[in-house]
Amino acid sequence: MTGVDPSRLDDQQLMRELETIHRTRHDTLLHGSNDALRTHNARMAGLEGEYLRRHPRRPITAGRTREGARERGCAEE
Repeated sequence: MTGVDPSRLDDQQLMRELETIHRTRHDTLLHGSNDALRTHNARMAGLEGEYLRRHPRRPITAGRTREGARERGCAEE
């Protein structure tokens, strides 16, 4: 793994790392080598996993659930 182990980051550092990796995702997908994409995937999974471990009861937006998506679909018809 490259970078600092996510479990060793404080909350502010973890959020900064998550913001950076999400910002660079599109370019890595479109223009990165297969190795770069694999590394990016592993790092993103590690960071997101750590965030979820720390925030298991994070607020969930109703529209971001399957039920909420179904309701949006019905409203659009």
